[in-house]
Amino acid sequence: MAIELRQQLKLTQQLIMTPQLQMAIKLLQLSRLELMDAIRQELEENPTLEESQESISRDQLGQEDQVQPATVDKPQEVTIDEKIPGDIDWSNYIDEYNSPGRIRFETEDRDAPQYEAFISHKESLTDHLLWQLLMADPSPEEERIGSLIIGNLDTDGYLKTSAADLAEQAGVSEEDIEEVLFLMQSFDPVGVCARDLTECLLLQARHLGLKDTLVGKIISGHINHLENKNYKAICRALKVGLDEVIAAVNVITQMEPKPGRQFSSEEPQYITPDIYVHKTEDGFAIVINDDGLPKLKVNTFYKQAITRDKDVGGNARNYIQDKLRSAAWLIRSIHQRQKTIYKVMESILKYQHDFFDKGIAHLKPMVLRDVAEDIGMHESTISRVTTNKYAYTPQGIFELKYFFNSSIKRVHGEAIASASVQEKIRRLIESEDARRPYSDSKMADLLKAENIDIARRTVAKYREMMGVLPSSKRKRYS
Repeated sequence: MAIELRQQLKLTQQLIMTPQLQMAIKLLQLSRLELMDAIRQELEENPTLEESQESISRDQLGQEDQVQPATVDKPQEVTIDEKIPGDIDWSNYIDEYNSPGRIRFETEDRDAPQYEAFISHKESLTDHLLWQLLMADPSPEEERIGSLIIGNLDTDGYLKTSAADLAEQAGVSEEDIEEVLFLMQSFDPVGVCARDLTECLLLQARHLGLKDTLVGKIISGHINHLENKNYKAICRALKVGLDEVIAAVNVITQMEPKPGRQFSSEEPQYITPDIYVHKTEDGFAIVINDDGLPKLKVNTFYKQAITRDKDVGGNARNYIQDKLRSAAWLIRSIHQRQKTIYKVMESILKYQHDFFDKGIAHLKPMVLRDVAEDIGMHESTISRVTTNKYAYTPQGIFELKYFFNSSIKRVHGEAIASASVQEKIRRLIESEDARRPYSDSKMADLLKAENIDIARRTVAKYREMMGVLPSSKRKRYS
């Protein structure tokens, strides 16, 4: 069979990602902060795009705000009639006000105060420990070893490097490292420079004078039983009563497991909602949050340069046209993004009306397909819109993804959202007796009494998702 080349026509359909579509999809999935960064970057790179500066002109002011010259009285000239008396003893006046102190002449061109002098600076753990080390009057060798130890501390104040590794780095013996480390373990905050949790708690017990008491014995030999709240095992091992163990445990629970936490430089990240849902007399009102977003427009100078100026060369004309097209696409994509977020929030409000009105317990099961079919968009578009977008509601600030929950069947009646089940579990844990907390099986039985049929392992999964300890570790003895 001979191999030959043939030409044939074939009609196919395919989706081509135009630059405009790519920009719209990119902006749609950006968070609010990422969108502001993208706008600032485009403002820097695109000369045809500029921020609209809205200002009120004098023509826009009302007639009542303008001052009429005819109604203004002519100011009277101020005259000074006071005369200096001639009987002043000028010699005594000069002697009295002639100060022998230092005279300082102010000049207009003197240096202004530095801006850094007005900024508050939080002391770090490293600075705090270095200051204490220098106050201890160390030798140059001890100062070098102490600085090496401080450099190997983590943010919680723990030493994550062994004494052997430190000795090798510093070129000294392990005894020298241990000697300086012992000194630094007495620094503030108490428990700093410890190598593990047990040593950290023992340092705090030593500071309180309780190292040789029951508190120190529990920390040094029974930390695992303490973690699991197996107080009876501690009683049998140390041959003491349960009341004594509980009293010692109460002291230990007041200790700080992370000494360096108070010097943490992590700042809280505040969430700015992308959209607001306010409750009004007629229902709910949806408002897009445009605060902080620059109002963009296309520079008219470059528009006129393309349409009127015929001296613009080919390369320059093509460059300006590309930038004008990119600016127009960006403005249109931002408007489309805000419009899409509004439509998605409007659909969520329609499905989850009871949640906005009554609370989390009334959240209904909903999936992306429900909103996609309601507003006539694809599920992938809804997923991009709800990613990293937050809404302010009468019940608090929630991510848009929060309103989409899997359904859990009831024994009788409609299905319930998984988030509502988690809220019911949280309320059960808050109302339980601390001495006899509910087990996962008990909570499953209590939920079944409320017409919610879920297994014990499902309760355990939701409890772990909420960061709640099991009943054995939630139990309190006093």
